[in-house]
Amino acid sequence: MKVIVCAGPPTSGKTTVLKQVIKKLLKKNCVPSYLKIDVQFADEDQLFASEFNIPTKKIYSGDLCPDHCNVIVLGDAITWAQNNNSEILLVETAGLCLRCSPYIEHSLGMVVLEATSGANLPRKIGPMLTLADVAVVTKIDLISQAEREVFRANIYNAAQVPVIETNALHGINIDYIMRIIDKMEEIKEPSQLRGNPPIGTCTICVGKKEIGKESHFGVLRPLESDIFYRGE
Repeated sequence: MKVIVCAGPPTSGKTTVLKQVIKKLLKKNCVPSYLKIDVQFADEDQLFASEFNIPTKKIYSGDLCPDHCNVIVLGDAITWAQNNNSEILLVETAGLCLRCSPYIEHSLGMVVLEATSGANLPRKIGPMLTLADVAVVTKIDLISQAEREVFRANIYNAAQVPVIETNALHGINIDYIMRIIDKMEEIKEPSQLRGNPPIGTCTICVGKKEIGKESHFGVLRPLESDIFYRGE
């Protein structure tokens, strides 16, 4: 079975891209399973089950970082999809933690970026882009050609990944994604997270609410320090 992990900032167009991918998979008689990971609300699983009649499931991370939740549940999700006799598992994650990478080894890591979100976006989202296998840029019809070129250049400056520009609402350039899916490898078990997760152990993580570094211990940082501070 192949596994595709689709991440990206909220409203970037992840669901619309995956909708077009599912349409093309079904035309090839390939029935995928779909997992949605979000924080507190999602209905994409219901929409996909109703429109495409495919196995779907969702989970809310709640108090957990959605990327941490992704790591924890993905083992069970792979087993669930295999039990459905699916050839492909599509995982759509909220991708709200910009220091994490939700991708696993031997999967296709696909980050979806919205062209209208500002030219500097590719420089801000860290491993979600730099550890991806492909970057899909959506809503290209809403910006100028010059803005598209600057956005694409900033992606290349952040990561050496193929860039696919698409108007996902109309399915433009989705065939390029399908070619990558056709060539990708199958999942190998046991699999593990791609890249190192950030360290974030401190008293805030266990619910302490006081403001100021004097009230806490663990991985902390003061205001006056190097920009890329590593913790005390």
